[in-house]
Amino acid sequence: MMSDTHQELLQQFRQQILAASATGSAICIQGGASKSWYGESVAGDILDTRTYSGVIQYEPTELYITARAGTPLQEIENLLAQHGQMLAFEPPHFGETATLGGMVAAGLSGPRRATHGALRDYVLGVSMMNGKGEFLRFGGQVMKNVAGYDVSRLMAGSMGSLGLLLDITLKVMPRPACETSLAFAMSEQDALHVLNIWAGQALPISASCYHAGRLLIRLSGSESALRLAKQKLGGQELEQIHSYWAKLCDHEHHFFIPEDGLALLRLSLPSTAPALKIRSKSLIEWGGSQRWLWTHESMHSLREQVQAMGGHLTQFRYADPAQPIFTPLSVPLLKIHQHLKKTFDSASIFNRGRLFS
Repeated sequence: MMSDTHQELLQQFRQQILAASATGSAICIQGGASKSWYGESVAGDILDTRTYSGVIQYEPTELYITARAGTPLQEIENLLAQHGQMLAFEPPHFGETATLGGMVAAGLSGPRRATHGALRDYVLGVSMMNGKGEFLRFGGQVMKNVAGYDVSRLMAGSMGSLGLLLDITLKVMPRPACETSLAFAMSEQDALHVLNIWAGQALPISASCYHAGRLLIRLSGSESALRLAKQKLGGQELEQIHSYWAKLCDHEHHFFIPEDGLALLRLSLPSTAPALKIRSKSLIEWGGSQRWLWTHESMHSLREQVQAMGGHLTQFRYADPAQPIFTPLSVPLLKIHQHLKKTFDSASIFNRGRLFS
């Protein structure tokens, strides 16, 4: 049941969208602005989602939660923690003002992504408003097969370019009974090798990070599962380092301190891809699939090298304005993107240029 206040807010959103569509002016959809630096810069009148807030429905026994887009992400996670549950994709916040809608729009996942899946895998349903001010609903409260576009998951990572997210339903998971971390001293090449070996074994690894000659892995599960894994893997057990993984997730690890004149590069690669033979400072996550770089190497040539290895490169932060933030789409993918944009936002008013020009 929607309150009168929330109905009034939806009408205000609709009026702002219709006015922008009529004049062709841009709208910048924004929640807590904790990720406003991510993606290409945008202009336009702010549509602030934070007033459209609150949990609509939470069923711990059914493992799902539905909340409004402006709900603080910390509020969602605190509520889940009270019931021993979590968002298994471990989303980064990048600030105390992060909202649920911004989390979905950015589509970012944290250290558990390699073993538990990405944010988009947990989106069960959304309601949204398109460029015509129409209220649309997709998905529901359960996972199911979808023919054609799964619009609910399509909104993950869309950066607000397709429409205004209103209500979001997410699958939640139980928190692990126990967790611990192990540390190993080794080279980058050896770390990538053992991570790929371990990925093919029944080990309760829930996160990994390699930086400056040290590989850290997090084990999550039952006490007996962790005991067996520690016996098999060896390494140095590190206690009381939960904050390490939280800081890594939110880029508070010292690696992410800005380098003068350099962009923070995010490389998505097959986990089996070898170590890059370039001069750089790097940090590796997700069993080798996510690699962060600070480097003076040519952005163009590095992007070509990454694509040749089956991956892509993003200027994640502190971007060089002369280079595109995201890897340009191939012609077939660009046509699909343009078709979707025209279908949901025919006047191109939402977050204009945030993903691609």
